[in-house]
Amino acid sequence: MNKTIFEITKMDCPSEENLIRMKLDGISSVANLDFDIPNRKLTVFHSGEIDQIEKSVIELNLGGKKISTEQTDQTEFKENENQKKLLWSVLAINFAFFIIEMTTGIISKSMGLVADSLDMLADSFVYGISLFAVGGTLIKKKRIAKLAGYFQITLAIIGFVEVLRRFFGDEKLPDFSTMIIVSIFALIANGICLYILQKSKSKEEAHMKASMIFTSNDVIINLGVIIAGILVNSLGSSKPDLIIGTIVFALVIQGAFRILKLSK
Repeated sequence: MNKTIFEITKMDCPSEENLIRMKLDGISSVANLDFDIPNRKLTVFHSGEIDQIEKSVIELNLGGKKISTEQTDQTEFKENENQKKLLWSVLAINFAFFIIEMTTGIISKSMGLVADSLDMLADSFVYGISLFAVGGTLIKKKRIAKLAGYFQITLAIIGFVEVLRRFFGDEKLPDFSTMIIVSIFALIANGICLYILQKSKSKEEAHMKASMIFTSNDVIINLGVIIAGILVNSLGSSKPDLIIGTIVFALVIQGAFRILKLSK
């Protein structure tokens, strides 16, 4: 068994990790892939030559470059079931708050809550692509990624159109108290996710670190919606809600394009 280390300069989240996994999925000589997203490193355990693997990594245009190849005695690679359970927990929390924030956002007329719910859904998609497609075929993984990406973009575009309609129309102010209360609960939920991930014995592994980065970003968005709710009340204007909604919708579309990369 050989161990080859690659530097992947543009690998900064699980979307790139999934892209690499699917690219190397059909190469029979690959025994295991070990990702270190924070340090932009990929370790490939493989038999035989590295040429085909190296060519596939370079073709992704993620700044892949081989650093070293050496022999290793490691031949067994076990899935960390505890890690998968933790990621399932985080996925469940994210999806539950997608439903909660989407519902309360529509009722309270808050685009900030609606946009934040889509951000929660985006995170669920990223985790789901990895978890639902484990052991599945490459075609199945690509189909899931394509459906998820286009669905996300469609929802975000509808959100943008609604923001424009409200910006130029004469709409009632969003319910600032609902915005603040629901966002506080979402903030607590994301705090619980961070706690779950931090308590994991495998928190130093790539998936867990990437998950913590995602959840930390969600905390920032939650705070943004809370601040927007306060400004809606103090200024008597819906503009702060529309601004935070626009920002988050843009982030959702950016994430959707990353997901669509997986379907190519």
